[in-house]
Amino acid sequence: MTSSTMRAVTQLTFGGPEVLQVSDVPKPVPLPTEVLVRVTAAGVNPVDWKTREGSGMAGVLGAPPFIPGWDVAGVVEETGFGVTTLAVGDEVYGMPWFPRAAGGYAEYVTAPSRQFARKPKSATMEQAAAVPLAALTAWQALFDTAGVTEGQRVLITAAAGGVGHFAVQFARLRGAEVIATASARNASWLTGLGASTVIDYTSTRFEHEVSDVDVVIDLVGNQDDTSLRALTALRPGGLLVAVPSGVSPEVRSAALAQGRRFSSFLVEPDGPALARIAAHIDAGDVHVELDRVLPLDAAGKAHEAVAAGHTRGKIVLRIG
Repeated sequence: MTSSTMRAVTQLTFGGPEVLQVSDVPKPVPLPTEVLVRVTAAGVNPVDWKTREGSGMAGVLGAPPFIPGWDVAGVVEETGFGVTTLAVGDEVYGMPWFPRAAGGYAEYVTAPSRQFARKPKSATMEQAAAVPLAALTAWQALFDTAGVTEGQRVLITAAAGGVGHFAVQFARLRGAEVIATASARNASWLTGLGASTVIDYTSTRFEHEVSDVDVVIDLVGNQDDTSLRALTALRPGGLLVAVPSGVSPEVRSAALAQGRRFSSFLVEPDGPALARIAAHIDAGDVHVELDRVLPLDAAGKAHEAVAAGHTRGKIVLRIG
């Protein structure tokens, strides 16, 4: 008999990593147009620990209890009425429901089929789980929001992180010149991914080294006035895409005074884009960097590591 429950990380209150507990909870059932995915691995993102503490997407999710996590990779176990794009047995990956609750740190998730795509054939489940939120953020920020084209100069802050290392590679694939900020230990690695210049943010203010860029993808935000400083690196009319914190009133006023453009950004589920990203991974154009893989019951440890920063690529939880 098929079990009606599953293992999942749950939290009953906002707080530190200790509020994350593995529990038995009801197994979801797919509605029409949805698929039930047996999750093999789940990616861990900065928004996860921020939401756990009561910021991030907490305003969307509301008060606990809930199951954290959005990035998943696994196998379709059941399809709801009307699903035609996926079939039972398909290996898929996705970022379902964001910014609403997806319950990714669990053995099963359900979501509309078109929020998933078939995972890259060349990637492990753990690698696939590291991709969706980070890669979609980079893809949508660069191409849908900024419209980056060949020959443009793009500055990417926090380039060694989950979003950053995809942004470097996508911008390079589009034919842009990529300038990255990261610690010195990641410089040669980022150069190998496609950055033409890597600025060590621990010793150098990037705005002192670079100017007249067309686009800044700021993955740091309000910390250390990064978005405000990024404005001076832009050419007149250049665009700042502020990813984690949005555009503050101070940055907005400064941008208008300096003749720079600005945009806040929030990623959306996008199965078709994930299919294109999978094709790039399978073609060898895009590398997926795993910092480490941890078991489901180490979710709190994973949150601590992501919150501390300095990870290279992504941390993933192994579930199935």
